[in-house]
Amino acid sequence: MLHDLTNWMVHWAETPGAEQALFWLAFAESSFFPIPVDILLIAMGLATPAGGVRFGVIATAGSVLGAVAGYFIGVVGGRPLLRRWVTAERLASVEAYFQRYEAWAIGVAGFTPLPYKIFTIAAGIFRATMWKFIVVSIISRGARFVGEGLLFYLYGERIAAFIQRYFNLLSIGLVLLLGLGAYAISRRSRARSA
Repeated sequence: MLHDLTNWMVHWAETPGAEQALFWLAFAESSFFPIPVDILLIAMGLATPAGGVRFGVIATAGSVLGAVAGYFIGVVGGRPLLRRWVTAERLASVEAYFQRYEAWAIGVAGFTPLPYKIFTIAAGIFRATMWKFIVVSIISRGARFVGEGLLFYLYGERIAAFIQRYFNLLSIGLVLLLGLGAYAISRRSRARSA
């Protein structure tokens, strides 16, 4: 079934409505749809490398608006659903942890292959700060999708195989670098205050 869905998405890359499909797929993927938008973005980047950055911006816009929809799904129905499967103590523990690291959790999920919809819904369940949620979503999703589009714009087909093969490793490496940078900044600021 997933294979058929993937093929259906790729066929959109060659149609006149490809950009609209990309927007709505990015919207759905950030709130409920199981297939990553990267599949269509890569197909469109291969078909029209010069439009790569534009495609990345479209995917980012759709994804951020879909993330807001996911947030409201979490606000409306997430907590009652979680109470059926998770004890109140466990829920309070996860909520405290999420609120402490909300920007990092949303940012990492927005950039990496982690299912972003889980974090958008969780942000609503745990009442993440809305402006922070939107800003971090724009930064993380923009870095991912506009970054992919820029690579197609600059390198065309040569970069497609590389991205498909090493996307997970590249994402993990970037997150590690960001984490090390944040740790170094935090350590340095503590040393200055001491």
